[in-house]
Amino acid sequence: MEKEKKSPVSDVGAWGMNIVSSVGIIMANKQLMSPHGFAFGFATTLTGFHFSVTALVGLVSNATGYSASKHVPLWELVWFSLVANASITGMNLSLMLNSVGFYQISKLSMIPVVCMMEWIIHGKHFSREVKMAVAVVVVGVGICTVTDVKVNAKGFLCACVAILCTSLQQISIGSLQKKYSIGSFELLSKTAPIQALSLLILGPFVDYFLTGKLLSEYKFSSGAFFFIVLSCSLAVFCNISQYLCIGRFSAVSFQVLGHMKTVCVLTLGWLLFDSQLTFKNLLGMALAVLGMIVYSWAVEAEKQPKILPSTRDNLSEEDLKPLKEGIAESPLKDTELGESKI
Repeated sequence: MEKEKKSPVSDVGAWGMNIVSSVGIIMANKQLMSPHGFAFGFATTLTGFHFSVTALVGLVSNATGYSASKHVPLWELVWFSLVANASITGMNLSLMLNSVGFYQISKLSMIPVVCMMEWIIHGKHFSREVKMAVAVVVVGVGICTVTDVKVNAKGFLCACVAILCTSLQQISIGSLQKKYSIGSFELLSKTAPIQALSLLILGPFVDYFLTGKLLSEYKFSSGAFFFIVLSCSLAVFCNISQYLCIGRFSAVSFQVLGHMKTVCVLTLGWLLFDSQLTFKNLLGMALAVLGMIVYSWAVEAEKQPKILPSTRDNLSEEDLKPLKEGIAESPLKDTELGESKI
């Protein structure tokens, strides 16, 4: 794989970019799509706008020579884009058909699903400390986000599709980068146009099914246009940082540490939108942050080389005695001359 330049500073920068852009896009979309804001309820089409701008940035980058285009088979790009679009559509349908509580539970279940897929596909094993940290993060985020839990058959099916496709997409990002020795931005530049085209074609139909409204009927205002542009701009950084983070770390790390965004969204919602922040929220946030810290420590501990005890330390004095006697009794000989040195 074409190595991303890895250093503690650049790693923190990648995570920082992802958290800031993700939280920013959530805040912008909340203002854009909220009934009290600009009531732009076309989430799937908006995602098509996001990938269109991302594809345009990639095209300009390749044309100016800032990034190099590498070969990836078209069928793999199409397959990846279909999985990614199924993830987006499944998430939107899951949110529409299920309660917010079940939607949050389905998002939390991605962590163990990603772990299981990593084990099945790549044979990856996780230490006991990593498993415990993941459990703490899941419990913490669950406490501060899950409220009412209602589900139906259609909603459950959409949630399952969303979970499987999102997990598979995030694992595939790292796999494709390693398989074709391609950088994060170069891979995103190849997949974004396919996702943009398919979402712009199918998005309006999906949104009509979700909301019963047509995009052509929406009355654009200068404020709505500003927040669409802001959302698309933040989406470029969000998409790039997602590929960067998964390329540098793993899909599991991206899921676990990515819940820091949930904590930030809850805090900013309390500061900016007068959302309630209860003791349950604070307890869950504290547990989630603790789990993320423990997870980071456990992952770093796994990277440390394990020093095995020497063979001599494993042998008792009785085991060593015959060896010592044998050395003392047999004279040393010159290998070439066959003569004794003693």
